[in-house]
Amino acid sequence: MLNSDLDIRLEPRIKELYQLHKERSANIDWSYHEFIPWDKAMSFKRVPWDESQVTLPEGVIVAIETALLTEVNLPWYTSHLDYTFKNSMEVISDFVRTWTAEEDQHSNLLETYLLVTRNVNPTRLHELRKRVVESGWFPDFTNPLATMAYTSLQELATLVFYNNVAKIAGPHDKDLATLLRRLAKDEALHYAFYRDTVKAHLELDPNFIIYFENVIINFSMPGAVMPDFKDRMKTIALDANYGPLQYFDQVLDVIVKYWDIANLEPTSEEAKQSQANIMKYHGRLKRIKDRQLAKK
Repeated sequence: MLNSDLDIRLEPRIKELYQLHKERSANIDWSYHEFIPWDKAMSFKRVPWDESQVTLPEGVIVAIETALLTEVNLPWYTSHLDYTFKNSMEVISDFVRTWTAEEDQHSNLLETYLLVTRNVNPTRLHELRKRVVESGWFPDFTNPLATMAYTSLQELATLVFYNNVAKIAGPHDKDLATLLRRLAKDEALHYAFYRDTVKAHLELDPNFIIYFENVIINFSMPGAVMPDFKDRMKTIALDANYGPLQYFDQVLDVIVKYWDIANLEPTSEEAKQSQANIMKYHGRLKRIKDRQLAKK
């Protein structure tokens, strides 16, 4: 009978994935100070912030600020992963620690960039950051396999977000585009580990799909806890190249195909129903996307 923990039979495969991750990350090791345009820095005491100093379009600023307010909640994400995987195989705990160390630079890079370039009011940003971290993040799932599915989607969505915003930001600030693509490389490696761990479980037993249904159909980014999140995402969809169309094409559709959900052959009725529900949801979003593209 299936349970929601990671399958110990896959430990050798997961160890391979972790070793591959360490090798790849070692080849692109970096420090956030390398990507900051320090020549633009000025003391806020000597030169107070003023809105006239802003150089980026509003949509790009909203996108970067939203990414920052998502990344600063790393302590809560790590706490959730640590709790979820506390009874799982040791290699998962090892990966979570590595993941945390690599993610730790992301908020530092984004916040320092915004402050150095004076594209945000530093007092307002400080207040927002504190408010978001105090709010915490408490997902409505706690089992290991659901968490693996969630992190797969979340890492891919973040990877796509950074690369898409970089395309819009590039004409205004090449330094910003470069640092966003740098962050995307980290997310790509993290996504690969989580994604392939899920795929290994589905290849071992397609009935594991029952633990992925709820996460796939009800996915939302962890940043949804921040103030005005829905308004922020509307602005980003209009002005920063990431919205529902991009989510379907570059995230949901990609992962449904990679896990080959449509062609799984589960044996339990519950798992068959989960598979059907996921594909029904995928089809509904595809029809919505097609209608929106036809209107354009």
